[in-house]
Amino acid sequence: AALQKRYRELSGDAEDYKKQKKRKAPDASTRPPNDDPLAAPPAADAFPPFAPREHFRFEVLHESKKPGSRARVGRLHTPHGTIDTPCFVPVGTNGALKAVDAASAMEAGVELQFCNTYHLLVHPGADVVERAGGLHKFMRRDAPIITDSGGFQVFSLAEPDSDEDGAELKQKRARRKKDDAEQPQHGKLVSVNERGVVFKSYRDGLPIELTPESSVAAQKRLGADIIIPLDELPPYHVTRERLEASVQLSHRWMARSLRAHLSDVRGQAMYAVVHGGVDRELRTRSASYLSSLPFDGMAVGGSLGKDRAEMVEMLGWLMPLLPRDRPNHLLGIADPESCAAVVPLGVDTMDSCNPTRVARHGSLLTTAGVVRIGATRYKDDHGPLDPDCPSVDCTRAYLHHLFKQSEPLALTLASLHNIYYMNHMMRDMRERIMRDEL
Repeated sequence: AALQKRYRELSGDAEDYKKQKKRKAPDASTRPPNDDPLAAPPAADAFPPFAPREHFRFEVLHESKKPGSRARVGRLHTPHGTIDTPCFVPVGTNGALKAVDAASAMEAGVELQFCNTYHLLVHPGADVVERAGGLHKFMRRDAPIITDSGGFQVFSLAEPDSDEDGAELKQKRARRKKDDAEQPQHGKLVSVNERGVVFKSYRDGLPIELTPESSVAAQKRLGADIIIPLDELPPYHVTRERLEASVQLSHRWMARSLRAHLSDVRGQAMYAVVHGGVDRELRTRSASYLSSLPFDGMAVGGSLGKDRAEMVEMLGWLMPLLPRDRPNHLLGIADPESCAAVVPLGVDTMDSCNPTRVARHGSLLTTAGVVRIGATRYKDDHGPLDPDCPSVDCTRAYLHHLFKQSEPLALTLASLHNIYYMNHMMRDMRERIMRDEL
């Protein structure tokens, strides 16, 4: 009974999939005319024109004068503080940076933190977070937060990578081995249609329906400063026909998400998500349509290519198509090399779990390159982790010892160091842009 009540709260539907009871027919407004997968989304004149909001404002402080550069320094003003851009955004999947507490993250200079709606829906539930006073109070973070729609996890965790998918920059989870039969299953995608998606919780197997409206409602209850509309994420290797249908579906979903958001703004900003894979015509169409709607910012999502080179090439012609008076965000890519490559193209903020993930495996990001702290050479190295970068008060020898002895503190110190490094790198890039060197 408790699970059924939870399902109804999340989806607004009383269907019992296990008993195969008939679901109520979705409202006609959630279906395209004649069920056409290429049906056009609502026209821009169906929405109010874009206008900056009092609670969310973006100002461009300087645009680089270096020939060929589109890099810029800006400042985002949100209800929970300001964000200096370009900015690295660490990912706290379950409302926490792994092994790092909120106070330490603030000390390390985290101005914007990413949290995943999908995982927070599965546990503890948006209702629990709302009763805590929202994510900021729940996490004890008095600074800006961004949440996604849950769509990326629904599609990327639904099935493992297949050989047909081929290489892709933003990979899905690792393929499950045959001898892992007793390991817990990831969430299973049940269906995708005009109404939304249905997936089974990886935690308890409970079916959860995620629609554009329910995703927005969940993010309203979580209370982040920036929210993302529901979109579909097809893999890299799909036919153009399938990709075009996905772009159109995402546009229709995002239009519904925007309507839901505008009916109850609650001091939040919503970013659109530009789709189209590496197809120039589809990306251009997506950027043009979404820029015509009153979204507060523009995110670049979907498949970004098979490798960094293809992503950079795509962003090279896509970024000039985005409105310069609104902030933009690159979804899911923010390793040091990628940050250095995309900031000159005009990217404002970018998120990734890469810096903290590699830290937990003993890889320290430093101004002299990656340090594999578990190597024997650091056993008696009593120097700082990086003499040219602010960091935790810890020597290489001590952190080497902690990793060798599998002490949990090793994960905390290494993760904090990499966060310090990423923020130092972004601060340095902002300074170089101000000097027109980048």
